[in-house]
Amino acid sequence: MPVDMQRIRELPALVRNPREMARHARSNVELWANILVIGGAIAFMLWQGAGFAVIVGTVFAIWAILSVSLNLVVGFTGLLSVGHIGFFGVGAYTMAILTSSPEYEQLRTEAIPTFGWPFFAALPVCALLAGLAAIIVGIVFNRFRDDIFVLVSFGFAIISFNVFLNWRAVTRGAFGIHEIARPEIGDWRFDGDVEFLLLCLAFLAVVMLISWFVVSSSFGRVLTAIREDEQAIEVFGYQATHYKLAVWVISAMMAGIAGGLFSSWTTFIDPNSFILLESVLLVAIVILGGLATIWGSLLGAMAFVLLEEGMRFIPFLPTEYIGQARQVVLGILLVLLMLFRPQGLVGRYRL
Repeated sequence: MPVDMQRIRELPALVRNPREMARHARSNVELWANILVIGGAIAFMLWQGAGFAVIVGTVFAIWAILSVSLNLVVGFTGLLSVGHIGFFGVGAYTMAILTSSPEYEQLRTEAIPTFGWPFFAALPVCALLAGLAAIIVGIVFNRFRDDIFVLVSFGFAIISFNVFLNWRAVTRGAFGIHEIARPEIGDWRFDGDVEFLLLCLAFLAVVMLISWFVVSSSFGRVLTAIREDEQAIEVFGYQATHYKLAVWVISAMMAGIAGGLFSSWTTFIDPNSFILLESVLLVAIVILGGLATIWGSLLGAMAFVLLEEGMRFIPFLPTEYIGQARQVVLGILLVLLMLFRPQGLVGRYRL
């Protein structure tokens, strides 16, 4: 999250000259995007009350972890992937299988192996298995570039969904997995919505910190160079495929953590949570917020959650059309962004 020192140095002069400050504000799209999204979020929370605000905040935190992780691949490295939801699903199903109550599953058909692990023991496994899946598919993906890479990641998202749906001996297929454990520390159980929100925000902060270290290091500068010209960076002796695989695995492990949190929060998952449309929405969030900026990922996730939850309260919109209306509005927003703001709300690069 680079800080623009030039703008900071200009602030005292702008404060002393209100007219110049007003002109600067009118031309600063990023400033107005931040004010609009954050102001809208605060107003929406106050309008709906504290309980609803906590739920929206939890949804935001999980989607923000996902969007930050994907931005490492799409924004900073220039690899347009639409298969990230597969890693999210791997993390979610790992958490479900490891922590689901064995007693509950024994009463159901399509029984699956259950282990009764605590949340904090299962979460690292969620990240590791998502990373392992990323290594396996990443070795194949590294052979492709540009449009072909998009197509093979598209195929990975479809394959992942079909594995979740049809590997019934492990995932219970369309029946889904119930009774997924909530986190516990000793005698303290994260049953309340506020406690779980704070836990999700803590993991979001960790993911942001790791992402900041990645992109601000020499490793991150190589990723940016790969985005600009992969062949040129290899001339200087850098193995671009190694760097792409490394960031791919890091990103997948973050998505696995988000999946573990999601699974524990909902206490029930089925394959419908990991369809291709969810992956496309995730890419849309990253584009909406802005490529190659961590703050943009947060802003895009916040805007998406406001859109998703806010449209429930439009009085003239029938309930059965809310889902379709969300997709239409999000599609219109993306078209407008491509026409007038191709780098997203606060992005550094055009798609």
